[in-house]
Order: sequence, then C-alpha cells, then structure tokens
Amino acid sequence: MLALGKLLELTLAGHEPSAKIQLTPDGTRLRWLDEGALEVTPPAARDNGLDLLLSAGIHGNETAPIELLDRLLRGIARNELHPAARILFLFGNPEAMRRGERYVEQDLNRLFSGRHEQSSGFEAIRACDLEHLAANFFGKDTGRTRLHYDLHTAIRGSKIEQFALYPWQEGRAHSRRELERLRAAGIEAVLLQNKASITFSAYTYAQLGAEAFTLELGKARAFGQNELVNLDLLESALHALIEGREVGEDSTLDGMQLFSVSREVIKHSDSFQLHVPADIENFTELEPGYLLAEDIADTRWIVEEQGARIIFPNPKVKNGLRAAILIVPDDGAGLA
Repeated sequence: MLALGKLLELTLAGHEPSAKIQLTPDGTRLRWLDEGALEVTPPAARDNGLDLLLSAGIHGNETAPIELLDRLLRGIARNELHPAARILFLFGNPEAMRRGERYVEQDLNRLFSGRHEQSSGFEAIRACDLEHLAANFFGKDTGRTRLHYDLHTAIRGSKIEQFALYPWQEGRAHSRRELERLRAAGIEAVLLQNKASITFSAYTYAQLGAEAFTLELGKARAFGQNELVNLDLLESALHALIEGREVGEDSTLDGMQLFSVSREVIKHSDSFQLHVPADIENFTELEPGYLLAEDIADTRWIVEEQGARIIFPNPKVKNGLRAAILIVPDDGAGLA
C-alpha cells in the first residue's frame, strides 16, 4: 500500500511524509497538502467531473467517521478502489484527535464563514486553513459538480441515529435529488436549515457553491470502539460516488423524515439554565407549554410548537452560542 494511504496514521503521529506525491498502479495520484489533508486525482480519462470533499474529525473525539475515511483512503492506496472523482480528504482537528478530545480551545465547527477572524488560538487558525484548503480544492471551475460531506457523531444518543443537516442560502432551494442520495446511504432524517450558519458545511455550501451536509452518524466513541455504529450503507454509497457509480438513482424519500428549525436557544449568560434531563436524546418530542430554558432578564423559552423536538442540547456552550435547537416536521414543499 502507498504510504500516503496511511494519512490517519501520519496525522495521529504528527508526521509529515517525505514523499508528498504518489501514484497508484492505475494512475490515481495522491498528494499530501497539509496535516490531515490529502488530495486524490483520478486519471484524466476516468474523471467524471465530480469534486468530492470528505471531512471528519472536526471534533477530535468523533472517531467512527474518521475510521470510515481511513478505510476509503486505504482502499484507494491499495488500488482496490478506483476513483472517477477528485477527492479531498480532510481530518479537521488533528491535535484534538491526538488528545481524544472534542476540541483543544474552542469548538472548531463554530468558527467558519469568517468567524475565525473574530477569534484567536489553535482552532481559529485551523478553521482559516480548512477554508483555504476547501476553496483551493473546488477552485474556479464552475463546470464541475461540488459535493461536501462533513462527517460527525453526536455527544448524546438520538432517537433517530443517522441524520443530516442541510445548510441554507438565500435564493437557493434544497435539492430533492441530494436527499434521495442520502436516503440511499442510510440517512433517516434531514434538518432543512433556514438561516445562515458558521459550520464547515455551511461555509462550503454558501461560500463555495457546493451541495454540502453535516452528517450525524451515531454516538461519539473512542478509536476502536465503534462496532455499534453501523455505517455500511453510507460506506457503500461513498464507494459508488468515488468510483462514479450513481447512488440511489431509483430511490425516493420514502421513510426519510424532514424537519425545519423553529427556534434556536441561545445562551446569553452564565445564569442560563436548560430544563431538560442531562441524558435527553436528540429528537425527543416536547409538549407545548414546556419550560425549556431560562436566562437573565427574565428570558424564557417555552415550547409553543406542535410536534416540536429538541436536538443538540448543550448548556455548557460559551455565552452567545446555541445551546439547543427546536425543530418541527417539514413537508418538503420547498425542495427543488
């Protein structure tokens, strides 16, 4: 196997490879760009015009997606997987991965779309670097198809284990075809966002014109302890995308649940209280009238929506950041 196929091993060891470019027997080029960043280019005759960005490890303790990308890259390096797409593999937060922590100083996935310019420290620098790597990868050729999957696992359990967040951009409709692809890959639900965000997938969607998704794929566990996270359908779908075979060509959205954001709960001060059990699962339904949270100046969040569910409850975020999202069912009428 080519040494650059061991990108995860190199990244965890903090090593820079001596050979930055290697070729597989079928002519696929592997090029090391930076720590945790490797570009794969197929032979020109096989290039189908897809630019596929696959990122994981934006949160360093979310290891199942990291291991998935490692398997894909090793398959390419062994000449077992034959790309027809250009691919950029990114391990987002190498230092957090080495420590087995979610982040080093601050949440990397809250520092994109220019937010890193308002901050400092390790993650702010890394967010800037990742933006440049993504922008350079997609380049200025608007004739190519751009797709970004940012792979994560969740802090807590979830009543819907594998789901996606679909970013928003004014004047741009969400794609039914992309949702069909996700359904074929095992994604059970999609949150259709309706405002700008500062996550990595929101940056590539709104700033770089990619179809982009944050994929939540189960609960975060340590390296080697992901036997309960079943990514078989997603892995098969990624194999097909990489090799230029259409994913879910005849699929529908049957069985996929769609949601939209009703409200975000923002933590304003250290007095913030989130009134849900510490072990509450994502997609837990809350009854109208439920007192969800309180903060200074008599700020209260009371559930008013029918069918409201909560995702990503986290009262420990920094002041000014989102501590929970209330979502409601969506009929998909706005899909294109």
